[in-house]
Amino acid sequence: MHHTPPAPPGPRPLLPSPLQRVEDDRFGRHGVELSLKRDDLIHPDLPGNKYRKLVLNLRSAADAGHDTLLTFGGAYSNHLRATAAAGRLLGFATVGVVRGDELAGRPLNPSLSRCAADGMRLHFVDRSTYREKAEPGTLAALLRETGCQDAYVIPEGGSNPLAVRGCAALGEELREHTDVAAVACGTGGTLAGLAAGLAAGLGPGRQALGIPVLKGGFLGDDIAALQRRTFGGPTANWHLDERFHWGGYARTPPELLAFAEDFEHRHGKATGLSVERLYVAKLLYALTALSEEGAFPPGTRLTAVITGTREAPE
Repeated sequence: MHHTPPAPPGPRPLLPSPLQRVEDDRFGRHGVELSLKRDDLIHPDLPGNKYRKLVLNLRSAADAGHDTLLTFGGAYSNHLRATAAAGRLLGFATVGVVRGDELAGRPLNPSLSRCAADGMRLHFVDRSTYREKAEPGTLAALLRETGCQDAYVIPEGGSNPLAVRGCAALGEELREHTDVAAVACGTGGTLAGLAAGLAAGLGPGRQALGIPVLKGGFLGDDIAALQRRTFGGPTANWHLDERFHWGGYARTPPELLAFAEDFEHRHGKATGLSVERLYVAKLLYALTALSEEGAFPPGTRLTAVITGTREAPE
């Protein structure tokens, strides 16, 4: 039986994560003060929101005596990579249920290769099964197929109430230093926690802004549901801007890539930031466009939460 892990071995997590002020005339000329919350620097193996989402789940799994973690993701899922790394660091066996049975006979891509190298057993399923993975019958069948009936199950993207509570610490770290904190959103767990942490103790003045990287318009309901499950009800201090997904997940048109390269050119030397393309580039582009639109009143302290690195995106 495992003991409760206080933190992964090796480097200690860098908490609170650094907050870097950046000078950028696209914000400054509108009276907006831009800062970067460098969650990408928290832990080399569990960067960004992955550490915050996983840490309480790992403690819960250990406390309950589980020795196997089972979770879900696509072929390029960094949640799978982080879970595999956590398993290696803490002595859990890990199983990743991967969307797309057509991948089973192919060479592993670099992301899935990293998972396998960290000891994760990969189980490929067809897309219709994957869509139903949260249904009790489908989940039970997947647990039987993988021989993992006693596994601790972590949902896709890691977003569950324990993850949301872990991400509330992000809002607590920021609430005295920002007026608007913005984050790119996949499954919504980070935003759900961020908003709650910002709101705690300071009233409605601190706002959280989510930039979905997937199209579909479903995320608002998911975030409200996560907050209800975690805190008993949704907070009123968050909203989404759905305009900046660039066609959907992993879509990175040339204009977005050029923006990311330009942002690195402007700020990379001062901050050490390498802009991750699937999430962080969309977030920074959105904030730049919103600033130019006049979305933030003069005097706004705006924080972009950097949830992943170029090498290991969020």
